[in-house]
Formats: sequence, structure tokens, C-alpha cells
Amino acid sequence: MFGIISFKTFVRNLNDGNKIPAIGFGTFLIPADGSTCKAVKTALDLGVRHIDTAVAYFNEQEVGEAINESDVERENIG
Repeated sequence: MFGIISFKTFVRNLNDGNKIPAIGFGTFLIPADGSTCKAVKTALDLGVRHIDTAVAYFNEQEVGEAINESDVERENIG
């Protein structure tokens, strides 16, 4: 079994003073058949706070659903 680490400690400072999580979860090539929603919810549950998505991935609706269904506040997701 793998140990859980805190992804919150992996943050990079940007030149404009903002911070961004250094570790993210990519959604490219995950099908929009419920798989994306499940995967993003799992990533959020594990502490990931950077979700990469794009309209071109054709699964952004499920990314939004996962964020809405999670206990993580939207402003805490980069």
C-alpha cells in the first residue's frame, strides 16, 4: 500500500506573487463516460488541487461535476 502525502506542500511561487500547485492531475484522453468525474473526485480526495482540463478534451463537463460534488472549495483548486 502507498502512503498518502500532502500535495499542499508542493507549491510554486509565480513571478506575479500568485502560487500554483506543482503537482497536477491531467484529464487528457479520459473518456466522458463518467470516468473523468470519478477520476477527478479521487484526485481531489487525495489532495490534488491543480486540475488540467480543456474544451478540446471533451470532458470538461465531468470535471465541473466532480468539483461541484467534492468538499473542496472552488477557490482552492488551481
